[in-house]
Amino acid sequence: MQRKLVVALSILLVFSFSLTALAQDRVVTMMGVWGGQELEAFKKVMVAFTTKTGIKVQFEGTRDLPTLLQTRLAAGNPPDVAAIPGPGAMKEYADQGALVDLNTVLDLDTLKANMNKSWIELGTYNDGLYALMFSADIKSLVWYRPDQFAAKGYEVPTTWEEMEALMDKMVANGDTPWAIGLESGAASGWPATDWIEDILLRTAGPEVYDQWVDHEIPWTDPRIKEAFEVFGKITTNSDYVYGGPITVLSTNFGDSVAELFTDPPRAMMHRQASFITSFIQDANPNVKIGEDVDFFAFPMIKPEHGNPMLGGGDMVAQFKSTPEATAFMNFLATAEAQEIWVSELGKLGTNNKINPAVYPDDLTREMARVLNEADVFRFDGSDSMPAAVGSGAFWEGTLMYVGGESLDDVLEFIEAAAIDSY
Repeated sequence: MQRKLVVALSILLVFSFSLTALAQDRVVTMMGVWGGQELEAFKKVMVAFTTKTGIKVQFEGTRDLPTLLQTRLAAGNPPDVAAIPGPGAMKEYADQGALVDLNTVLDLDTLKANMNKSWIELGTYNDGLYALMFSADIKSLVWYRPDQFAAKGYEVPTTWEEMEALMDKMVANGDTPWAIGLESGAASGWPATDWIEDILLRTAGPEVYDQWVDHEIPWTDPRIKEAFEVFGKITTNSDYVYGGPITVLSTNFGDSVAELFTDPPRAMMHRQASFITSFIQDANPNVKIGEDVDFFAFPMIKPEHGNPMLGGGDMVAQFKSTPEATAFMNFLATAEAQEIWVSELGKLGTNNKINPAVYPDDLTREMARVLNEADVFRFDGSDSMPAAVGSGAFWEGTLMYVGGESLDDVLEFIEAAAIDSY
């Protein structure tokens, strides 16, 4: 009897250990750059997923994602999923055979019904679907204070000619048109690349933009040089930008918008993506987004190219084919998951079934509508290029240019990196 009891207890213990091990196996490992407010928001997404499925998510945050992820891939130990910078990184990992084709794991009929085709196209490469657009940002926006514009008699420009006239009028009135900051730690320079991309889309058009991103035309092409020059006429002119080039180079991108809210304002306009609202709100809790501060579209430059939409976003790729990772990817594609993310951060969801009420204000709701209905959308060019170019030489080159180096030398510098990388 005693022996039978021991055997029974042993079986029970083995069974218990097996259940524990099984529970422990129900884990998704994820890597990304998110920290601070973004990470806190994503933790809520992870909790919702765990509550729904019982699967835990272990998040590893790093600001040096490309290096660490490549190291993990080389060691044969990648995370299950990772938030990657953009299509450029996605293509590199896909070429390495490191990514799971989401065509085999996602509910494609539901995905196509709930997501604008442009988001799916951004994650598509060589007939495979290798990344999910989890959220997006509009970048073609200029922020301003309606009360200041009204008081000064300034009108919102719709063309570049009107923008140039407005800038000159501001200077004549003793106002500084722009607040710009390019500092962002190891990522310094990226706000400048957004400017240049927006300008290039409007001076040369989307087709040339695509050729440039794919390095089918060189960086020394006159059309690329023109886009840099339009940008340089502002950033290298102390009349046009608060503090001149030195301040532009040394001011953090998230801090620069604060110049619109000093008394009196040190600058009248700030070009930045939709996510800047969270920075505005954090620094100025009493500011009402959509009332005290508003946006207008980055103006058209050449009429034949219209007013395309530049944007960025959070892309998630799957590196391991496990049931848990597959379940997590399917969850991230849902309106449920994206509603948590966008309600916390003011980002824009890619699932068109998102309840508009979750967005924090009417302004954000309007941006979401515009983004998902845009006829011409292009992803951030620097995020679509090989890392050595887009987040390397291009970032660095813009800093060199604003710092006073010859534009021809800067373009040759970036071109050399591109030749080695494509």
